[in-house]
Amino acid sequence: MHKINDKIIAFLDPATIEPKAMEQLENVAKLPFIFQHVAVMPDCHLGIGATVGSVIATRGAIVPAAVGVDIGCGMIAVRTKFSAGDLPDNLKETRDGIERRIPTGFGVNNKIQERAAGRVQLLETQANGQDYIRTDQRWPHALGSLGGGNHFIEICLDESDRVWVVLHSGSRGIGNKLAQKHMNIAKGLMGKWFISLPDPALAYLVEGTPEFEDYIRDLLWAQKFAMLNREEMMDRVMTELSYLFFKAGGHEGEIEQERIQCHHNFTQKEHHMGADVWVTRKGAIQMRKGQRGVIPGSMGTKSYIVSGLENPVAFHSAPHGAGRRFSRTEARRRFTMEDFEKAMAGIECRKSEALIDEIPGAYKPIDEVMENSKDLVKVEHELRQVLNVKGD
Repeated sequence: MHKINDKIIAFLDPATIEPKAMEQLENVAKLPFIFQHVAVMPDCHLGIGATVGSVIATRGAIVPAAVGVDIGCGMIAVRTKFSAGDLPDNLKETRDGIERRIPTGFGVNNKIQERAAGRVQLLETQANGQDYIRTDQRWPHALGSLGGGNHFIEICLDESDRVWVVLHSGSRGIGNKLAQKHMNIAKGLMGKWFISLPDPALAYLVEGTPEFEDYIRDLLWAQKFAMLNREEMMDRVMTELSYLFFKAGGHEGEIEQERIQCHHNFTQKEHHMGADVWVTRKGAIQMRKGQRGVIPGSMGTKSYIVSGLENPVAFHSAPHGAGRRFSRTEARRRFTMEDFEKAMAGIECRKSEALIDEIPGAYKPIDEVMENSKDLVKVEHELRQVLNVKGD
């Protein structure tokens, strides 16, 4: 733990924080409603307005950009009852089956399946007729779709060769559009109130105003969408694995032994250091004492199942993953398909030039991130992937 100043405490060597990210941290720390300090996670890197990998406690206001544009993005992991010996030597057929069941990239479902229809109905009920769910008309068909970028589905093995499935995704197009909508509303309010900020992206909403209440309503809905989206996809993966392990299929419920869900782009009211505050985690997960979470690496590297240590300085938080080392443009400049194939050797995956910017070398070493997280989490399982599904 490193105290950069009275308002910024980092769980990594400050010298490793890129200058522009440090500038973002300093800008956030100067906001008048920051409570105590900004906690910087070991996977910190440049974001929009606020760094990815920052935990921001506030009183009386929230910065929509500090939540991020993929509201509710997070992880789901399932520990199965099967072991490495139950897997076939060639996993390509399994990868093909997962990709048939789950649209990747910008794709959405052409038909809403029966199980997904129930989840769509839950979301429509929560919306209670509000027009914000018409921000993106495709949202019902996006439920059960992966998205692109760093979103993924992986089959992994732990230290005992137990089979796990790990999945990373968020609120898809509608979460992004709702986030952009409220970021623009906040910017408009700053202009109306003649408030000057070091970065316009740090525009905020004041608690008690209609704009604040509307944002929280939309944010909670988008978080619910993201959680149900992951549940829907994981259920589809379990269906595919039921055919793999039971041949005839239809035994999804007999596969699972544990299921873990955690958001890493969200805000919620919590009690810290004697006060009720809004805790915004952008690229960070909540880690109360014993709480289970998932910290993934990049494709081709390890992921971790962890439990929380409830570190008070970190506002009971931990990093959300490896964190980018190079931008997508820089990664494409530095790496080739030969580098990609070497990094993914032995892992069943789609080999495509479109995925070069997701190469492990574009991310911070996950082992380094976990070393810096020793005061934040306890490692329960170390996972190595054997299959990876990604969208363009």
